[in-house]
Amino acid sequence: MKLTKLTQSEAFLLQHSRKGVITANQLEKLGIPQRTTYRRCQPNGPWTHLLPGIVLLARARPTARQRVEAARLHTDMLGIVTGFEATRRYGLRTVPDDSLVHVLVPHTHRFCDKKFAIVERTRYFPEPVHLDGVPLSPPARAVMDGLRRIRQQDVVSAVLLEALESGLCTYDELAKELLEGSQRGTALPRATLAELQADIRSVPEMDAASLWKRAGLPASVSNVRLFDQQGRFIGMPDRWCDEIAMAWEVDSWQYHQRGRHYAKTLERNNRYAANGIIVVQTLPSRLRTDPKAVIAELRAGIKAAKRRPRPDIRVDSRPVRRAS
Repeated sequence: MKLTKLTQSEAFLLQHSRKGVITANQLEKLGIPQRTTYRRCQPNGPWTHLLPGIVLLARARPTARQRVEAARLHTDMLGIVTGFEATRRYGLRTVPDDSLVHVLVPHTHRFCDKKFAIVERTRYFPEPVHLDGVPLSPPARAVMDGLRRIRQQDVVSAVLLEALESGLCTYDELAKELLEGSQRGTALPRATLAELQADIRSVPEMDAASLWKRAGLPASVSNVRLFDQQGRFIGMPDRWCDEIAMAWEVDSWQYHQRGRHYAKTLERNNRYAANGIIVVQTLPSRLRTDPKAVIAELRAGIKAAKRRPRPDIRVDSRPVRRAS
């Protein structure tokens, strides 16, 4: 189909684009000569040149999705998104805020990095996860592909911690990716993952107890099981203040709204509420990053618990070996 007036073709061209991104070859098939495409991408033109042979049908800064579409067009739609652009799409918030789009392609293809598009040829080409129309590498692969290019300890720690706390990845999935994937640039993520795993396991027994003691709060215990008047199990909080029947749970409740453990967390919290137990919930990372605020929240919980009669909660304080 030949078009004679560009001013009448914008809607037609957008219909054939990917979120407003299109190749010069496709434009030519639609009746726009490549010399015209080149002219319209000049500084005073209405379009924007993104990558070789790829344009945005607007004079604007491309959105993240438009950069993704451009990177995929650059790899003939063979590439799948990995690294930090993928982790952002999975919902992680601590990843570096950059405009790079890291894509994986099978090792038999030869595409090169161009501008914001990072192209990685790999023999370990994963089965993609499709999210909002974008093919992504599996979560653990995406996390490690991003971190292999980072040398800042705080960034590596923050991303790994959020990936674990959110339920996006398990420790075993990340460890397996480190073992089976590319070994390039994995020394720092490997060491950091081991340290974080030890920290996460020790939070209820060490960090939480230390913070409670430091705050001068009423006596509390850990590893006790709570039962109602009929002997039905309620829960086993990380810390329990028996004097006022207040529980402290150091877990990832904010992230569990989209994580795999949400149902169990919701059931536990419903049992607490049904039995009149005041519960304070804290992210493990905040014990170290924001201890003053955590202490203030605990004190507020204690104040609220003291204002109501203590519910009839039975405690079994026999030692319990908690799953790691």
